[in-house]
Amino acid sequence: MTPARDNRPWPPGRDIPPTGRSGRRSRRAGEAGGPRLTWPDLLRAGSLGLRSRRVRAGLSALGISIGIAAIVGVLGISQSSESGLLTELGQLGNLITVQPGTTLSGQQAELPATARGMVSRIGPVTSVAGIAGLSSVYVYRSPFIPAVQTNGIALTAADPALKATLGASLANGAFLNNATARYPAVVLGSEAASLLGITSLARPAQAWIGGHWFTVTGILNPAPAASVPGSQINAMAFIGFPAAEKYFAFDGHPTQLYVRTDPGQVNAVAAVLPATVNPASPATVTVTEESGILQAEVLAKGAYNGLFLGLGAVALLVGGVGIANVMVISVLERRSEIGLRRALGATRRHIAAQFLTEAILLATLGGLTGTTTGITATAIYARIQHWHLLIPPEALYGGLSAALAIGAIAGLYPATRAARLSPTEALRTV
Repeated sequence: MTPARDNRPWPPGRDIPPTGRSGRRSRRAGEAGGPRLTWPDLLRAGSLGLRSRRVRAGLSALGISIGIAAIVGVLGISQSSESGLLTELGQLGNLITVQPGTTLSGQQAELPATARGMVSRIGPVTSVAGIAGLSSVYVYRSPFIPAVQTNGIALTAADPALKATLGASLANGAFLNNATARYPAVVLGSEAASLLGITSLARPAQAWIGGHWFTVTGILNPAPAASVPGSQINAMAFIGFPAAEKYFAFDGHPTQLYVRTDPGQVNAVAAVLPATVNPASPATVTVTEESGILQAEVLAKGAYNGLFLGLGAVALLVGGVGIANVMVISVLERRSEIGLRRALGATRRHIAAQFLTEAILLATLGGLTGTTTGITATAIYARIQHWHLLIPPEALYGGLSAALAIGAIAGLYPATRAARLSPTEALRTV
């Protein structure tokens, strides 16, 4: 016999317990309508560990910040450097340097005294200037300076067209012209003027050269040291060819020619220069295109960028491992907190979201700090090198995105582990 069905009413004020499939749906519906974790609450809960353990949080974010700073700095300095080199390339792209080579016997050859006039007759050549180093003649501030203290300031004879050919500019005074080139007048490069202690021509200044007083008529602005002309003229002192012949028995043979051509005719002019400069012995003439030097430097800098970016990526990986380690320790230390929150109604999803948010906030803190550090370092270096500050957008957005991604990945396992803790097990540590 089947037992009689109990038709007694359920006590008032109490819900009938759900059973079966419909009961499971009812429980899920009750959880959906249960406590919710809003975004402000999630941020407050996620930042709790950072606010209560500030030193640990700062050290954990340090690895991420170093990696992001390395990436932003490398890309920023590379972009700023490349911009500066391309600017110089535009200025020196059509500049050619002519120097004497060696003879078949291995001796140093000479450029003919007529070389400048011969080169100026080439059609695409827009300007040409020659210089000649005067051996064993140095520049001093006064005759009382010991002769051995030369400071490396050698005297150089130069054409008045040198300033225009190289695109140099003056900080003070004027460059040599057809009049002053015949008299004891000297123009100093920026480094030479600094070594001599002559920084302004507000008052007349003189230099002691080879037993004669020369009046300083001009001081050049610093030229880009990346190029061969720039590295030379900064430390030179220039007098005219006629003055060099008069005071120092100069023989009129230039040691270098700087040739400026039409931009589209550089290779063609470079090909005919040896035969034009020295028709009798073209093999003893060396021709150098400044653009090739700068292009090689751009490629060399680009080759090292990959290495530095790889080091930055390694630092990011180490920082991510550090965040994961700290978060695992945090879960173990805060088991009582997890158990208490679960007992008060927090779901596993709430606990996982809290610890995942904490890891992401930690990585974001490191990413922002690293980005700021990288931008600051790039700005300081660019200012020292006289470059325009350029930070690629991908360095900023990519760095922050990488920090967020690493924080999310590093916090995934600790968050899952925290969510799996049962309230009873967690509350045993209270």
